[in-house]
Amino acid sequence: MKKTILSSLAILTITALSVEASDVKFYTDDKGQVFTTPAEGRVELKSKETPLFSKSSKLEFSGTHYFGYTYKDKKNLSLLDGGPKAQEGTGNFEMRRNYVGVKAYLLENPKSYFRVTLDATYSSGNAGYSDVFVKYAYLYLDEVLPYTGVEIGMAHRPWIDYEEHQGWWMRSISKVFIEADEAGHLTNSADLGFNFKTKMDYFTSEIGIFNGEGYHGKNGTNDENAIGSGNSVEWRFTGAFLGNGKTKRKPTKESYFDASFYGQYNMDNSANEVIVNGVKKAYDYTILGLHTVYNTPNFLLAAQYIQADNDGADRGLGTSQFNGKGYSINSTLRFGSKKEFSVVGRYDSWESENDVSKVKNRTHSAIYGLAWHQNKNLKWLLSGQSYRASDNRNYKGEATQDWDAAMITAEVHW
Repeated sequence: MKKTILSSLAILTITALSVEASDVKFYTDDKGQVFTTPAEGRVELKSKETPLFSKSSKLEFSGTHYFGYTYKDKKNLSLLDGGPKAQEGTGNFEMRRNYVGVKAYLLENPKSYFRVTLDATYSSGNAGYSDVFVKYAYLYLDEVLPYTGVEIGMAHRPWIDYEEHQGWWMRSISKVFIEADEAGHLTNSADLGFNFKTKMDYFTSEIGIFNGEGYHGKNGTNDENAIGSGNSVEWRFTGAFLGNGKTKRKPTKESYFDASFYGQYNMDNSANEVIVNGVKKAYDYTILGLHTVYNTPNFLLAAQYIQADNDGADRGLGTSQFNGKGYSINSTLRFGSKKEFSVVGRYDSWESENDVSKVKNRTHSAIYGLAWHQNKNLKWLLSGQSYRASDNRNYKGEATQDWDAAMITAEVHW
């Protein structure tokens, strides 16, 4: 309870300090409750009594939150896949993303900063509580090279952040193709390392070296037989054909046309285990992708192709997902006086090959829905998704159920 009260006071203090011209005053009683009106037994909170200090010239707070409700109807398996179990449809309230971040501007260059972003995700396996972890924690130094800055620490990997802010603006209802569990499921968005980010009018790029395990993976060891003993080299090269590569784009107000080549070379990665002569070893794998997106205020159309090759697939017994190929297409149609309404659709097709059986397993996913941008801080989405596994197996050879889902989502930014 004390922590809740102190947190509330801190938030109110920050708010009061950020609106110095306002006449808003806050009052507290002997129980620690906070009010905006005076009354008997309430004492006015003075900013000098609850100061906020920082050694940086400026602090910038922000938040991104996705929460909603999902109803999922799983289909029965065939008798060959272990027998069908009649399953009732299940509905759950979800907290899909809960970012709270701060940027501290430490240097004379106003574009350089240190960023920390915390994420709280709901975990049913943790007694129903939320798990809080660091998603990003990096130092960004602007213009260390011509047109180029660098992130150092728990930084963005080159691809996913780009696609979420240029080609797939509906992250609150689904991850991008390369990351989604029901699609490629090949990588994630952050890792320990460094990432050089270049922006020019007609060309942008990101090139980095990372642990290769991702922000919730293992950091690696020096034992050649242990899991995760190597790093990853990752990249994105993008042609911005309309000459606005340097700008922060607003998709409902401007046009852009990009084509990208991206990929990863992951060395001895823990997710790529293979058993050779009874010994567990980790091998390299490579991800290569091509992507293009064309956007106008009225519509967006994007498409991509990905191929993943697993060096350990033919050397022993393993069940890695890093053998596969697939494609994804998504589109958004916008309408309304401010383009505040959207119709969205996406189709993913992924074909993986099991390392042991060499059987190719195909999955298909279709996403469709409506979105309403109520204002710059709040977006509502009503969407559906259908998943089909053609061979009723995932990359591990496990029986996979088809399913359909309906979702309502609130996406909040501040």
